[in-house]
Amino acid sequence: MFRMVCNRLCPGEEKRVGTRTVYVGRQPASETDSYIAPKFCDNRIVSSKYTVWNFIPKNLFEQFRRIANFYFLIIFLVQAIVDTPTSPVTSGLPLFFVITVTAIKQGYEDWLRHRADREVNKSTVYVIENSKCVKKESEKIKVGDIVEVRDDETFPCDLILLSSSCDDGACTATTASLDGESNFKTYYAVRETAALCTEEAFDTLSATIECEQPQPDLYKFVGVMNTYTNQDMKPSSLGPENLLLKGATLKNTKKIYGVAVYTGMETKMALNYQGKSQKRSAVEKSINAFLIVYLCILLSKASICTALKYLWQNNPANDEPWYNLKTRKEKESFKLLKMFTDFLSFMVLFNFIIPVSMYVTVEMQKFLGSFFIAWDKEMYDSEIKEGALVNTSDLNEELGQVEYVFTDKTGTLTENTMEFIECCIDGYKYNDSMENMTVTDGPAFFGKATKDREELFLRALCLCHTVEMKKEECQTDGPAGSTENNGSYISSSPDEIALVNGAKKYGFTYMGNENDYMRVKNQRNEMEIFQRLHVLNFDPVRRRMSVLVKSNTGDIFLFCKGADSSMFDRVAPGEIERIKVHVEQNALDGYRTLCVAFKKLNQEEFDKIDKQLNEAKLALTDRETKLAKAFDDIETDMRLLGATAVEDRLQEQAAETIEALHAAGMKVWVLTGDKLETAKSTCYSCRLFQNNTELLELTTRNLENYDRKEERLQELLLEYHRRLVQDAPKIKSGIKSWSESQEYGLIIDGSTLSLILSSNSNASHFKNIFLEICQKCTAVLCCRMAPLQKAQIVKMVKNSKGNPITLSVGDGANDVSMILEAHVGIGIKGREGRQAARNSDYAVPKFKHLRKLLLVHGHLYYVRIAHLVQYFFYKNLCFILPQFLYQFFCGFSQQPLYDAAYLTMYNICFTSMPILAYSLLEQHINTETLNSNPKLYMRISDNAMLQWLPFLYWTLLGAFQGLLFFFGVYLLFQNPSLDGNGQVFGNWSFGSIVFTTLVFTVTLKLALDTRYWTWLNHLVIWGSLAFYVIFSIFWGGIIWPFLKQQRMYFVFSHMLTSVSVWLAIILLILSSLYPEIVLIIIKNIKSANSKKKINSTRNGSESAPWTVRPLLLRTFSDESNVL
Repeated sequence: MFRMVCNRLCPGEEKRVGTRTVYVGRQPASETDSYIAPKFCDNRIVSSKYTVWNFIPKNLFEQFRRIANFYFLIIFLVQAIVDTPTSPVTSGLPLFFVITVTAIKQGYEDWLRHRADREVNKSTVYVIENSKCVKKESEKIKVGDIVEVRDDETFPCDLILLSSSCDDGACTATTASLDGESNFKTYYAVRETAALCTEEAFDTLSATIECEQPQPDLYKFVGVMNTYTNQDMKPSSLGPENLLLKGATLKNTKKIYGVAVYTGMETKMALNYQGKSQKRSAVEKSINAFLIVYLCILLSKASICTALKYLWQNNPANDEPWYNLKTRKEKESFKLLKMFTDFLSFMVLFNFIIPVSMYVTVEMQKFLGSFFIAWDKEMYDSEIKEGALVNTSDLNEELGQVEYVFTDKTGTLTENTMEFIECCIDGYKYNDSMENMTVTDGPAFFGKATKDREELFLRALCLCHTVEMKKEECQTDGPAGSTENNGSYISSSPDEIALVNGAKKYGFTYMGNENDYMRVKNQRNEMEIFQRLHVLNFDPVRRRMSVLVKSNTGDIFLFCKGADSSMFDRVAPGEIERIKVHVEQNALDGYRTLCVAFKKLNQEEFDKIDKQLNEAKLALTDRETKLAKAFDDIETDMRLLGATAVEDRLQEQAAETIEALHAAGMKVWVLTGDKLETAKSTCYSCRLFQNNTELLELTTRNLENYDRKEERLQELLLEYHRRLVQDAPKIKSGIKSWSESQEYGLIIDGSTLSLILSSNSNASHFKNIFLEICQKCTAVLCCRMAPLQKAQIVKMVKNSKGNPITLSVGDGANDVSMILEAHVGIGIKGREGRQAARNSDYAVPKFKHLRKLLLVHGHLYYVRIAHLVQYFFYKNLCFILPQFLYQFFCGFSQQPLYDAAYLTMYNICFTSMPILAYSLLEQHINTETLNSNPKLYMRISDNAMLQWLPFLYWTLLGAFQGLLFFFGVYLLFQNPSLDGNGQVFGNWSFGSIVFTTLVFTVTLKLALDTRYWTWLNHLVIWGSLAFYVIFSIFWGGIIWPFLKQQRMYFVFSHMLTSVSVWLAIILLILSSLYPEIVLIIIKNIKSANSKKKINSTRNGSESAPWTVRPLLLRTFSDESNVL
């Protein structure tokens, strides 16, 4: 019972097993005793996280799961319970500010989701009830309802298409809101219901649907529709081509009718609300490590002060001075408990060393910084009219730490715009003109295949595909408009369109498909009609697709096309060699090749195949496995007809981008499913392999002549390992330079990789050797890769020694697994759909945009956030160290040095905005130089700015300045009279002078670090200092009635009347920043000398703009070297 309630409240979370039965349009008669009405969820969409009642507790619970927030909550509770030296307000107010800002942000985002849900749930839909079209709200649709959807309307739930206004029962829709694919997709009605086009006709329909339970995969669906006529049941197979998804939009079709099978939170769109697994950047790991160090410093300070306090109190005069006698209760208190509360008090006093506001600042920096990628005009593509897309802002800085780039080939390095080049038939080569194709009957002359074989090959190209003709909008009355010679081809595969267009050049024109009758116009302008009996769809495992067709004469043919590796073992051996020569030559020329075969079937053979396919298609469980078995049985004993060559041109600037990535110290691996020769040719074209690159091969042809392939593989691995260990160039900082000594490239195919990655013990040893070989090579090509193997390669490198940062880039559905596996996933907004872009962390229009994304945006984001993190720890150490030193001069009495208002506002108001502006706008090197000089990327590689040495430098700098602030003011106070009237300053004046020096120094330190000044930098830096002065005067100029003690009254204003204080503050600021100024001057001199050397070696050639911006000389009006 409890499980049923949970499943009802959270329908997306139950374990989805078995099938569901849907009654189309009506329920069975109530007198059926065995019938129990199934309970499905309603059609309400709930994408929001909170309600009015649970927002506060749920949001607080989520926020306090963060370690930093929970830590400051504990500190606040300690202050509230224990008698601590500072008010609970000092930690409670910053915590309240952080929690409130985050809650407001999340609450507003959830309110937007509530509003969007309400718009969807209350939208108008039309449902067929009692032979009438009834208007309803979308949320009231139930499973089994027959819904009418009109042109340009969005499907309100997941529907099985019953009929449409088109004669063939098909419709077109766009799924851009689901997977980003803007091209139209064709969906098909169930054949038995395609003729039902009126409300009254559905009143006679008696049918049930058995289908799988809801699951999130947009591209898979398994079901069976049973229609009943006079007690006879006729089953029809249902697949993804029959399922109209919620969120998709009907196009070019006046209206359709569909039955609801999944509603509300069980629709595929709702089930895809779940985000990808969270990825953590290297910067986050560094922050956690630094937090542990500073937590240790905090505990050490508290322990030292607690121990020294009781050592100090061993002297009775110090323990109980005449002006502070102990009460009886204090004398009788338990000493260990008192020591513990004192330790907690010191923890509270020093707790500001942990930067609570850093997390909010980092989140704001990542969120706001991600807009600069989306706004970058140089990453906008005018062809698709789209720019870069940021799906997650959590990995911006990781773009500056990439060591390995794994890229797909087709559609990523190449355009994926296929052009038919040539074909060979029976070993004879044909180019793309009609002159070389015989068009007359009779025997073929020398150099030609027979006329029958030519025509059979061209028919195979015209029939073996899933290409559709783009039609005009379907009408409800009259026949659909003719598409002869007027329609254009549409398909999800550019290869298929290229092949159909190639056949058209030779005189065979595909004219379209109506009700599974395919029309082909031959060279004699005669219309040939074939009935399409079955389609054996392409999949990346088989690497083939086939069709079964029946001609007008009753002949039944199986036409099949696929990769040579998947075809040669399924055709007659004698036909392979004469075609294999052309296939290999075309592959060497860089063309994509496909082999074409056929098989003629008699009626008995077809009946057997038809039965096997129908049984597999009607299966509700393991349908894919059964179909794969049927396909494997059918696609055998074929006759090879020929092969095709299609050109996929290299993308613009793909070669230059790969060269730049290599120069930046990144290793580029190409992972492709294409054949070896084609992939190798592309790798040379895009300069992954150079002319002087020595190629090492681990492929099937290296092993095929050996009985024991594992032993031969081991020999090759050991041989290559010895050569690379002896000859490999030295590796600096774990990154291989592009042009040092001998260059090696490795080529491996999927079959060999399977041997290496298999689970036996020898393979484990192979894997380690293979990985070492790969890491010694400048480039690696993996061909004939299945999607899972791509992910395995990425995972192997990602988990290798040193845990290098990996990036995967691809454009198709077969690249999704490796995109999700890598530290950073990049999707190309390609022609094969948007699955890769949807599942990526970042999406770009072209491969060339990867250069700027990494070398410019990645570099800058990493430098900015690394500086932000180091700066936060530095300024908090400067802040707390004087507080710690002050305890040595106040008898460890836990007396605070700073006023509570200063403690509260230091991180929130006085020092937060300058570092936020810096982390968003800083360009320590201008973008043109970063883009043109890839080697600059290596300066920040391996998390260089967040290693322990830079952290130690920042920590020592903070300690030095903290010591200088305290003891500088302490020496100033050695003069008993700092005022002209002889008045002596007190401890609050002492603390105010220290705090003023602190705020000005850390802010001006950031100004020194700023190389790129904008009006916003000026505003926040000088504005923050002005705000501090104005606030201090205002805070001390009024008697506040809610304060018990007016200890800061007129302190700051009086302090500023002393010339000695002014001189001391200025002197301390200059002394604190003097080492930094000296270091910057030295760096600038070295940079100038380096620039002269570079210019002298260029013999007067024009150089790129220099990389380092003049310090403090750039103004907000100087835009000379700015993007």
